[in-house]
Amino acid sequence: MQAKTIFKNTDEIAIVVKGYPRLSETFIAQEILSLQNAGIKITIISLRHPTDRKQHPINKKIKAELLYLPEYLCVELFRVMRSWAKVRSQKGYKKALRTWLKDFFRDPTPNRIRRWGQALVLSAELSPSIKHLYAHFLHTPASVTYYAALLTGRSWSVSAHAKDIWLTPHWEKNEKLLSCKWAVTCSSYGFKHLNSIVYGKTQLSYHGLDLASLPEPPPTRVLNTGTKTDSPIKLLSVGRAVPKKGFDILLDALSKLPSNLNWIWTHVGGGQELKKLQKIANNLAIDEKIIWRGACDQREVFDEYQRAQIFILPSVIAKDGDRDGLPNVLMEAASQELCCIASDVAALSEFIIHGKTGLLVPPNNPDALVQAIIKLSFDYNLRIEMGSDNYKRLKKDFCHITEVNKIIDNLGNSKEDVTNNLVEP
Repeated sequence: MQAKTIFKNTDEIAIVVKGYPRLSETFIAQEILSLQNAGIKITIISLRHPTDRKQHPINKKIKAELLYLPEYLCVELFRVMRSWAKVRSQKGYKKALRTWLKDFFRDPTPNRIRRWGQALVLSAELSPSIKHLYAHFLHTPASVTYYAALLTGRSWSVSAHAKDIWLTPHWEKNEKLLSCKWAVTCSSYGFKHLNSIVYGKTQLSYHGLDLASLPEPPPTRVLNTGTKTDSPIKLLSVGRAVPKKGFDILLDALSKLPSNLNWIWTHVGGGQELKKLQKIANNLAIDEKIIWRGACDQREVFDEYQRAQIFILPSVIAKDGDRDGLPNVLMEAASQELCCIASDVAALSEFIIHGKTGLLVPPNNPDALVQAIIKLSFDYNLRIEMGSDNYKRLKKDFCHITEVNKIIDNLGNSKEDVTNNLVEP
């Protein structure tokens, strides 16, 4: 199955992202590559320069033009002022300025000022051939895109995910959804929320995985129950060390596992709380059973999926309201026929079927995690059965191309009605 092609060679869109490339956003790179393969000419607009030392192989396949906006306005003040001088005479400038000032009075932060400055530069430096702006994430990238769309008369759209949905103020979500041409989000959980704010503007579009670009599941897995000292159960988690991932809860659970269960847990991912988690592990006296891989590229991550026997994602709702959408790591684990343990929180149950493709446990409950780990560790037949069912569900219900075609249809509809509104930059 291939992505449809409905664009002419001269058609071009700009995709606005927080930073590019990023190890934690393979789903964005996957979508961009699929749009590229469908014949859409793409310019990537990045609000930040990359900070990861590595990048995924998929990023090397993307041939899009790349424009970095000024991350710090004071560093590129001349560029910002030059852009302002160029766009302030456009007919959309007054409306855009009024909109930004209204937003700034409600959110008087340096970040809000940076969004305006970046929008000025984007509007001034955007190629006239670009007819539509498409932002990934409803918070900062959507703000820059929103202001730039007002400045230039272009249509715009947004893909909402997780943190951006739950931490963006209601008034801001409402006004952005009213302004954009269309919106998509990657979970039914997020869809219901956004649809309750502005009915009919948002579509549900799961990320899915492009299985053709991924390794085949391993032909066999080690069938052990962790009862031998030389054959530990290999547990795996992939995700940034941030509060919503609940890794502190998992560490508590690991410290409570029975002495007759031999295990090793590998964590893949960076994040600001990594040192805190390592300290917790040390205090719990389980640090010798843990491997901290840090940030890894996609090839390294899939090596870990293939070596693992149980995948664990103990997500929670953080104190500030941040929570997962439907993390791609669950689908990646499924692509390797790996059984999963996940918290029954946010949208995780939209993929994991309890007792069929994995086990769901209450969030913030280390004892429930202990029981789930014990159950799957001591029953390797159940692990194999759940892993196989997990893979089948992924292939049947989470087809990447089907979801990409939704985006292509939306983009095609956007280009049809934008020409008359376009103001030449």
